[in-house]
Amino acid sequence: MASIYRNISGALTTQLIKPGSNAQMSSIWLTNIHASDAVTVDLYLEKKLKGKFYIKKGKSIANASYLHLEYLRINSKSGEFGLYIKLNASDSAVDVIIK
Repeated sequence: MASIYRNISGALTTQLIKPGSNAQMSSIWLTNIHASDAVTVDLYLEKKLKGKFYIKKGKSIANASYLHLEYLRINSKSGEFGLYIKLNASDSAVDVIIK
């Protein structure tokens, strides 16, 4: 899988990897790019009719800091899980790198 680079802002849930995309992930970087505030992040897998499975829930990342999740072995096979992120505030902002 090629690396994915995304700029995420606001408090709406954002799909990072769609179900059935056949993506494989081994690490995720979340960098808080807000000028002064910490951001609280929910990062989870979701499967239709099965629900949400949190990788991180309510994880606070200080401004100008990052969270690196590594040694992941997540596959998004056909009809399986999608990867989603939700930030805590409308002015929150993070950069996401998925490898």
